[in-house]
Amino acid sequence: MIWGLCFLCVVGGLRAVHAAPLTKTSKMEDKAAPQEEVNVLMFGVIQFSESLNYVYETTEAKIAKISQTLMTHEGNLQKLGQETEQAAEVEKEMKEVIQLLQDQMAKQQAQTKMTKDWLASVEQEEVELETKVRRLEMHLNNSVPTSIKELQERAEEHSTVLRGLQHLTQFQKENIETQNEQLSKLQKMLI
Repeated sequence: MIWGLCFLCVVGGLRAVHAAPLTKTSKMEDKAAPQEEVNVLMFGVIQFSESLNYVYETTEAKIAKISQTLMTHEGNLQKLGQETEQAAEVEKEMKEVIQLLQDQMAKQQAQTKMTKDWLASVEQEEVELETKVRRLEMHLNNSVPTSIKELQERAEEHSTVLRGLQHLTQFQKENIETQNEQLSKLQKMLI
């Protein structure tokens, strides 16, 4: 396109030079340019048009390269935006999981405390029952047995209750140990 435009300018300039009437004066004849100078000027115009064409083409290539770079940067920015959104979503999910774990730990700790308190009261009752059984045995040994059979039955009942409490106490101790292990695991997960 630049070539065509330059060619039209040169051709138009030549026509204007040839078409214009020349008045022949002595001064004008002296000023008429020789063909060699016209050729040099034409060569200069051609070189100038080639330079303009080169500048146009290189500028067009640079603009295309800049456009490509901008599109690449826009794509990277979109990817970064998507990754940022995904990271925010993952962070939100992690916070929710941590909150759930903390709630679970608090419930486990409360349940463990209640079980420990209940176990302490059961152990206290066990100690009291053992004391009562010993007193009863001492009382039986020291007193005249009026109804030994009845006392033996009561002692067996107390002994059975005592064994049941011992089994229950053992079960609760195992339950507390299990809960303590679960609490340790939950605490490790939070760390």
